[in-house]
Amino acid sequence: MRPEGQVLVEPESAGHPWPWILLLSAALSLFLVWLIYLRGALPAGPAWVERLPALNALLNALAGSCLVAGFIQIRRGNRRVHIRFMLTALGFSGLFLASYVTYHHFHGDTPFPGQGWIRPVYFTVLISHILCSVVAVPMILATLWRATRGDFARHRRIARWTFPIWLYVSVTGVLVFATLRAYS
Repeated sequence: MRPEGQVLVEPESAGHPWPWILLLSAALSLFLVWLIYLRGALPAGPAWVERLPALNALLNALAGSCLVAGFIQIRRGNRRVHIRFMLTALGFSGLFLASYVTYHHFHGDTPFPGQGWIRPVYFTVLISHILCSVVAVPMILATLWRATRGDFARHRRIARWTFPIWLYVSVTGVLVFATLRAYS
């Protein structure tokens, strides 16, 4: 474990990551739009693919739990445990993304069959979830970048926005899954 004040990336050699963060985030968003809405589903994927949405919901719930635990730990001044929880949340979100891409590689879009009052509620939650997830990716990367550089003043400033957006994406991901399951 490195000493408290030591940074992972030296500021002189770090460069400016913002163009790369934005490019990576935009490429990921465009890839997902293509994968889910434009490319279409492949014929008959393996049977285990149908279990991935439940895994995705679990990974979102675990990421959200780690985010809350990390927030509590930094409020208590326990930086080391905060870092562990936040990196674990990042890991769960990364696993979610891999599972999500795998599912949609085989399945494509999942239509919502619900009717009545639940339909506009579902789509409001889904659209806000999608928009916030697009915003969250570069914010998460920027927050992580600032922490690895030891730029904690800026890290705190962006984390104040990143935390609630990332948590919202995690919670609404579970809600979207639960609503789809309830009406399918």
